[in-house]
Amino acid sequence: MRNKLVITLTTVYGSRQYTFNQVAKYLLLLFIILAALSFFVSNALLVVKTDDLADLEEDHQELSENYELMVGSQQLYIDELKNLSLSLSTLKSERDQLEEENLRIGELNSSLDNSLNGLESLLGMEPTTEIDPLRAELLTIEANKRLFFLHSIPNGVPIQAIRISDKFGPRIHPVKKKRVIHHGIDFKANRGTPVYATADGVVEFGGFHKSSGFGKLVILQHNFGFKTYFAHLDAVKVKSGEFVSKGQLIGLSGNTGLSTGPHLHYEVRHLFTAIDPEPFLSWDITKFDSLFTKVKGVKWASLKNLYPLNQHNQLSQ
Repeated sequence: MRNKLVITLTTVYGSRQYTFNQVAKYLLLLFIILAALSFFVSNALLVVKTDDLADLEEDHQELSENYELMVGSQQLYIDELKNLSLSLSTLKSERDQLEEENLRIGELNSSLDNSLNGLESLLGMEPTTEIDPLRAELLTIEANKRLFFLHSIPNGVPIQAIRISDKFGPRIHPVKKKRVIHHGIDFKANRGTPVYATADGVVEFGGFHKSSGFGKLVILQHNFGFKTYFAHLDAVKVKSGEFVSKGQLIGLSGNTGLSTGPHLHYEVRHLFTAIDPEPFLSWDITKFDSLFTKVKGVKWASLKNLYPLNQHNQLSQ
């Protein structure tokens, strides 16, 4: 019989004996139970920890997003602050410009008053102590009207001459040696002296005119039925059909045709009738009304009904 380890346990209920094999079985069973319990507890704890870790990751992600949002919001506030700062600078600059503009407007108003007073004096009108908008508009219309007339109707001298050698009216013709009507004014001038248009118009004729004795001739048509003749030219600088403006070079003075010396023969005609050019020579913006009183035979009164010449009357009403 083999030797066996016998363990005897004595309690109030009596004694009980266990052999080593039985103890080993109980211990193994206990170990298995504890191992199983440990496995389940560990798994439970692992699940809990995994859930906690997932929650932590979720919280970390949320915190990261909140941080990025906060950083983005902060950058947005910084950008808005910069924009506000720029707007403030712009407004300040605009305010300064407005202040400067107000000063300039004040200076311009003062200058405008002086200019309008000067314009009144130039137009020969009664000066006023205060310039109101209506008065300024009336002055502007009057000035434009006069300028329109001065560009439409011949005025001023056509050449820088030495002197006037013959005037409008009856005379003894220097070549034909008989008494005839001289239809223009003769300006004594050196050959090749520039000749200028005395009003805006169109060239009716420019070249050598055989039948008239004018030699090289330029005829200009102007507004309201007026024409001007520039005769005995040495050279013609414009062609028929061309438009010319007041003060434009149209030729050079000479001695062509029936002429005894270098000069410019200048005529002003209205509806084929020759008119004494002398009142037209001195007519300008300061002596504007003189022409309408000195030149007879032209129905000047009907001009006031023409547009844009009637603006002054319409505005006054």
